[in-house]
Amino acid sequence: MIRQYRQDDIPDMIRIWNEVIEEGNAFPWEECLDTESGKAFFAEQSYTGVAETDGKIAGLYILHPNNLGRCGHLCNASYAVSSDMRGRHIGEQLVKDSLKIGRRLGFRVLQFNAVVESNIHARHLYERLGFIQLGAIPGGFRMKDGHYENIYPYYREL
Repeated sequence: MIRQYRQDDIPDMIRIWNEVIEEGNAFPWEECLDTESGKAFFAEQSYTGVAETDGKIAGLYILHPNNLGRCGHLCNASYAVSSDMRGRHIGEQLVKDSLKIGRRLGFRVLQFNAVVESNIHARHLYERLGFIQLGAIPGGFRMKDGHYENIYPYYREL
């Protein structure tokens, strides 16, 4: 089940979010969230959704404007799935829900700015769901081990 987050979900959300940050191969963030910064971060999004499986938070996404003003109709999203829940299509359900919520909030395009080249599972999922890749940015992402990988912007009209 995908639903909007509640305050009592925040500890699990922070744990999952920080797990992805610490892996260092998908998110641009380098600093982990603590309780206070996590509460503020998730509250400031246009929408924060969670995937709940058997009463446990398995993953989450954030959705927010990708730009402002005349480009404020473009949104951006980030997804995190707990490592012990990966391979169960939870990420796919999160992406599908974000498409629906983005449209409901009045956004016209969902754009990903920086999908890392080696993030093959995400890239294949986005392409299967109709996202279009917009070229490559050479060396646009610094991996945790210090080497640089290409990133790919993607978009899909809502």
